[in-house]
Amino acid sequence: MDAANRLFYEQGFERTSFAAIAETVGISRGNFYYHFKTKDEILEAVIEARLASTREMLAEWGEGASAPLERVRRFVEIVITNQGDIENYGCPVGTLTNELAKLDHPSRAHAVGVFEVFRTWLRTQFEELGRTADADDLALHVLTFSQGVATLSNAFHDRDFVHREVDRLNTWLTEQFVTP
Repeated sequence: MDAANRLFYEQGFERTSFAAIAETVGISRGNFYYHFKTKDEILEAVIEARLASTREMLAEWGEGASAPLERVRRFVEIVITNQGDIENYGCPVGTLTNELAKLDHPSRAHAVGVFEVFRTWLRTQFEELGRTADADDLALHVLTFSQGVATLSNAFHDRDFVHREVDRLNTWLTEQFVTP
């Protein structure tokens, strides 16, 4: 599943064949079919794995960062943490949901679930910061930032741009939530 996840990210779901996945893990196609009957089955497993790893990462951030603003900043900085992959392949969540939307694939809604996990988590952080009335709008604003920066990072391969934008959003967060 890890190999399929990586190949779907790097090559796209549609361009990744069963044979490529089997070759990557060093098993025959027949053995691969024993575990997954269709490419859609492995896609569902990959999405479930992404959902689980996202929830796990956010839980770790919750344990490691004492304040909600610090946790939001960790999310904002994910575009720097994953900058090399994002420059080469885009955001793993955004690229998969975009591809599945173009294919009108029935798993698109399930893949969007990763964005929903981020949205819910961010909304909770903003609620903890006392912004209950606009917490969801703020969550979507931060998600929009991350997707925009990821898209332009992939397009332009400009590391300075990514760092400037992260700094700008961190400044905005400070202006919103830190009282002088």
